[in-house]
Amino acid sequence: MNRKKITQIYNNKIKELNNHNKLYYSENSPVISDAKYDILKFEIIELEKNYNYLKNKNSPSTNVGYKPSKSFEKFKHKVPMLSLSNAFDKEDLENFEKKIFNYLNKKSILEYSVEPKIDGISASLIYKNKKLQYGVSRGDGKIGEIITDNLKTIKDIPINIDKKGFPNEVEIRGEVFIKKKDFLKISSNFANPRNAASGTLRQKDPKETKKIPLNFIAYTFGYIQNNSCKYQSEFLEDLKRWGFKTNADNIILKDIGELIKFHEKFEKKRFDLDYDVDGLVYKVNDIGLQNRLGFTSNSPRWAIAHKFSADSATTKILKIDIQIGRTGALTPVAKVEPVNIGGVVVSNATLHNEDEIKRKDIRVGDNVKIERAGDVIPHVIEVDVSRRNKNSKPFIFPEKCPSCGSKTLKEYNKTTKKHDAVRRCTNDSYGCEKIGIEKLKHFISKEALNIDGLGKKVVENFWNLKFLRKPQDIFKLDYDKIEKLEGWGKLSVSNLKISIENSKEVSLHRFIFSLGIRHIGSENAKIICDYVKSISKFIELVKKKQFYKFLNIDGIGETQINSLTSFFENQQNLNIVIELTNILNIKNQTLSKNGILKNKTFMFTGKLNGISRAEAKSMVEKNSGITVSSVNKNLNYLIVGDKPTKRKLDQAKLLDVEILSLDGLKKLLN
Repeated sequence: MNRKKITQIYNNKIKELNNHNKLYYSENSPVISDAKYDILKFEIIELEKNYNYLKNKNSPSTNVGYKPSKSFEKFKHKVPMLSLSNAFDKEDLENFEKKIFNYLNKKSILEYSVEPKIDGISASLIYKNKKLQYGVSRGDGKIGEIITDNLKTIKDIPINIDKKGFPNEVEIRGEVFIKKKDFLKISSNFANPRNAASGTLRQKDPKETKKIPLNFIAYTFGYIQNNSCKYQSEFLEDLKRWGFKTNADNIILKDIGELIKFHEKFEKKRFDLDYDVDGLVYKVNDIGLQNRLGFTSNSPRWAIAHKFSADSATTKILKIDIQIGRTGALTPVAKVEPVNIGGVVVSNATLHNEDEIKRKDIRVGDNVKIERAGDVIPHVIEVDVSRRNKNSKPFIFPEKCPSCGSKTLKEYNKTTKKHDAVRRCTNDSYGCEKIGIEKLKHFISKEALNIDGLGKKVVENFWNLKFLRKPQDIFKLDYDKIEKLEGWGKLSVSNLKISIENSKEVSLHRFIFSLGIRHIGSENAKIICDYVKSISKFIELVKKKQFYKFLNIDGIGETQINSLTSFFENQQNLNIVIELTNILNIKNQTLSKNGILKNKTFMFTGKLNGISRAEAKSMVEKNSGITVSSVNKNLNYLIVGDKPTKRKLDQAKLLDVEILSLDGLKKLLN
């Protein structure tokens, strides 16, 4: 089939999909089933994979669902609406609790507030002076859409609250959903209750929203003025007293064993409920502990979602591909006969690594059982050996990189004294095509330079066209050539140009993260940034290969230092970083001007009672202090716990460094 014919088939499928999107999202009157819709999407994406020249701005590979309506004003959440980490078994819950104990530096029996995880749409209600001022969608977690008028149509949401103790300013968060019995009346117009709730909340006309029987369950607050509640369960009681509906199945439990038992019991009865649930949410009940635990970059440390049993199906492995990631990891992926699992058409399943393939003896042509748990990538859980072809042969994992031909190896882990399960390409640079593409995708990602309009598919296309080979090429693109490409025009090229220009101003920690250095994630990039303070200091350390100085940074260890050393031993990587510093405006790290510990340096030694080193460090840094890992003449305070290191104490005394206990630190912080 020639290129013209393939392009015509592709564009016709895109047109058909867009028509169904319009019927589904705008007119709420779909004419095909979810399964047929998913198959159409699958066919489009497969065409794009097989033919690199196929591209369309309306492709399902670049659009998820539908774009935010321009009819709604955007709203920045005062406190981000982060997602929850997921747990699927007892081990996940034990690890969750272990992390809490490690952070608090204390093991105790925790009390959990447990609630059903309703499969609906999150919403935020902002009240000022006891009146609903804004109703906002979750959006991307940082910015949502103002949908106040639509939310006001929900009878469960009070507009004015004249109750004793209601704060003058508060953000109430909860879930908008449709009950099963109500959905049956409108099921001909929507695919499922969740989509019905989502589509209804985005109606331009609130009168249309009012026609759909939406419900609202309140479950927490984003921020609150003068909160007097000590426990999550206590706040839920306040919510009821103020006129909000809360979940009747909320319960307080005390240990992992109780959580597991309740989960098993509730999973059996979930189909008898009048609303859809996909798991349970466990929150540390003590709000004081919640505040101490705080958040990681994308989820709270004090809460987790325990998902219900995964969906599974049986299918056949057609072939096994090897994908190469940004850090050179070789990941085997099974291409399987498309199968519907829980309403989603699955055509790929991860095989994790070489050891997993050997352990399960997974082969091309095998009939396998595939599982999909929540949003986790589908994976093969077992092989039906009884149906295996007699001529079947074991899969041989490549010892050379399928992309660049470099040697692959499994690194030796000194801690476990074993070789890693993951095999990696040794060409850790842009010389390996697959690694190079993935590094570029990482460089333009949201957490890095956040270049809008330069998505993953565009990066792949520009690589194939030889527009891109290294990060600095992004800032030298020929926009006249891009404008002539199919799917591009003056407006889209102009938007891309603006986005690229805007990305030139970047914070130091985002820049360090954007380099894609193995073991240097967002959090470690921030730690390094806090230490070096400026891009010039970072480059100075890099050029002199003085990574041993990072041993002074609390939170950076031998693994990270070895990774930095390996990355910058590659001259190409070093040249790229230096060239980028000449192109970008990299903002130096600045301390908060308001912290009472501004410009003061702290070091910790010994075990702190009732608080972890991480939390103590966080206390100092939140108040503009600096934490270091070595005693020197610039150190202001040495904080001493139980069994401190004698050498550090002696050095501090010799240099007249002030020595304080944990109580002394607390006095500094008032």
